[in-house]
Amino acid sequence: MGGKIKSWKKRWFVFDRLKRNFCYYADKHETKLKGLIYFQAIEEVYYDHLRSAAKSPNPSLTFCVKTHDRLYYMVAPSPEAMRIWMDVIVTGAEGYTQFMS
Repeated sequence: MGGKIKSWKKRWFVFDRLKRNFCYYADKHETKLKGLIYFQAIEEVYYDHLRSAAKSPNPSLTFCVKTHDRLYYMVAPSPEAMRIWMDVIVTGAEGYTQFMS
């Protein structure tokens, strides 16, 4: 779901464990970056069990990525994809803390 205008848009996400972030684009052919989320900014990743995402196109596949300054609502194409993405984001963010000590 968009940050300023609260409407749902498809985005292409790229996960980079080496750079410790994931970024997103309008689609997989786009080269202009739409946004970037650093692992160190991620506070929580959770299933949207309260259905707080307004008018989600698929509430049962909606999950949240909470950062210091924004709450991202995301919808996966399948239950399997949702579990994989949540796990990848959580382990990437947790992995970041291993480099801090």
